[in-house]
Amino acid sequence: MRLAMRGGGFAYDCEGPRHRVWLDPFEIADRPVTNREWIAFMEDGGYSDARLWLMEGHAVAQREAWAHPLYWWQQDGTWWTFSLRGPQPVALDAPVVHVSYYEAEAFARWAGGRLPTEAEHEVAFRDVPINGNLMGDADAIGALRPLPGNGIWGDVWEWTASDFAPYPGFRPPEGALGEYNGKFMVNQRVLRGGSCATPKQQLRPSYRTFFYPHQRWQMMGLRLARDAS
Repeated sequence: MRLAMRGGGFAYDCEGPRHRVWLDPFEIADRPVTNREWIAFMEDGGYSDARLWLMEGHAVAQREAWAHPLYWWQQDGTWWTFSLRGPQPVALDAPVVHVSYYEAEAFARWAGGRLPTEAEHEVAFRDVPINGNLMGDADAIGALRPLPGNGIWGDVWEWTASDFAPYPGFRPPEGALGEYNGKFMVNQRVLRGGSCATPKQQLRPSYRTFFYPHQRWQMMGLRLARDAS
């Protein structure tokens, strides 16, 4: 399977060069994980069960006293969140947002799945038209928050199991541009899919964004995958 930017048009240097990837059969969810599912994880003791967590992730969660996604609090028995539209009750069937890679990985274990690799995500969805809850999409203008009922593109950036590493044959460009992606390709994880704050014109199936595994402030969520039986 060939991966990375296809055809002409603009792409960042880290989206290439095109290269071959071996993929075993896999299944990937048709939607991101929802707030309702995340609350079930919380209520089942997911944040305190060290068996679900990577050692480093559990240490960070304990040190930072994580017990729910960033910007959440409970008020009169209802979960609330602070969004770009101000304080709002958590929409149970909208995608969960503001969770770290460590939390996403722990949830995936709890749910009996795993995070997809970025190659799996790209191959699964590269022929799906880029429409959804994205900034600039005619059906979602002004939303600026994850919405229920969307599937592939938009809502939340989705953590993958892949390191942000150079593709085979990558060479940093000469000049100032070479100071960008080439210098950041260490200790970060790739996210795919775009979010409600991502301009539609910016997105491509090959687009890679990247953050450190402890970070939560961005529009970060997850989609589950599993090996095909």
